[in-house]
Amino acid sequence: MNHDFLNHKKRLFDRWAPSYDWLFPSVFYQAIHKRLLEYVELPSHPRVLDLGCGTGRLLDRLASRFPDLYGTGLDLSLQMLRIARQKNRHHPRLIYIEGKAESLPFADGQFDAVFNTLSFLHYLQPEVVFAEVARVLKIGGRFYLADITLKSQTKSQLISITSSGIRFYSPNNRELLGRSAGFECLGHYYLLGPVLLTIFAKNIETREQKRQNLDNA
Repeated sequence: MNHDFLNHKKRLFDRWAPSYDWLFPSVFYQAIHKRLLEYVELPSHPRVLDLGCGTGRLLDRLASRFPDLYGTGLDLSLQMLRIARQKNRHHPRLIYIEGKAESLPFADGQFDAVFNTLSFLHYLQPEVVFAEVARVLKIGGRFYLADITLKSQTKSQLISITSSGIRFYSPNNRELLGRSAGFECLGHYYLLGPVLLTIFAKNIETREQKRQNLDNA
């Protein structure tokens, strides 16, 4: 089921890719990116990851704002990645690779910050995604999660769209997911309409990182 779901999403975004930057949703996303940058704090020479990077617009803004930043964009869609690479003004500081949020092809503690903008609602296994984000973040690293929410919602709600579905998570849902992965919620901020930014900080080691540190001691 999960394999079929991911293949469906991949084909959908591959079809959108050629016109994606000219569609209304892309204009909406760019406005969200600009608001998001107002809340971003990064250390010197940060290494960041953008999950569901699409055509690379957010990483482009981050690289312009932070000249010493090195960023990796990850996406399911090869066509989205092709466009991101073609438009990459900050090579080699920015690279784009294919991959899944549920199984990140990165080392433990590799990044200072992870961004996920308007794609978390697509994930079938949100707990797995949170665990993977925690794994690849350094201690003290931040996870910037921006997605649509429902203010009055008390439980995650599934809304069907064609043959797939999306999930909207309340602020409380997000905090519970984050806590289970070892995150502290630093705050919630509405960026534009129902789009809510939640900032998490990783304050504890994952179980696997603890095991590796003990093995190396």
